[in-house]
Amino acid sequence: MNDFLRSLLGLEPDDRQASADLEPRLVAAAALMVEAARLDGEFSEGERRRILRLLTERFGLPPEAAERLLAAGEGEAAASVDLHAFTSAIKDGFDHEGRIALLEMLWAVVYADGRLHDYEASLLRRVAGLLYVSDGESAEARDRALARLAWS
Repeated sequence: MNDFLRSLLGLEPDDRQASADLEPRLVAAAALMVEAARLDGEFSEGERRRILRLLTERFGLPPEAAERLLAAGEGEAAASVDLHAFTSAIKDGFDHEGRIALLEMLWAVVYADGRLHDYEASLLRRVAGLLYVSDGESAEARDRALARLAWS
């Protein structure tokens, strides 16, 4: 990950130690991505790969650390009954631009199967509101995610 993206996500340029993969804000981010992927009734291998790729690229994690982070996110998502614990950790752990970047990651996850389901759109609207990201900023994040998906 380049230093610009790392700074948007609130990460230090050299913040690559193995323990970084289990920071509460990163576990919360992974859990939200898992929630978004599962909303259409399945958690496909394509969605799983997309989440691992996003965790690796956007947070600058080695593949093994991304796998551990995804496993932690899956566990948290399975144990959770609401989004507030995740969104609180993200609000506390990321600045505004980092929250927008995370929303862009969530858009990439929900579009991993090539279509947007009503439940997924509803989740992203709720998450954007809980993260204090405006509808316009969310729409721009969606457009960037779709543009990246078109190039990948």
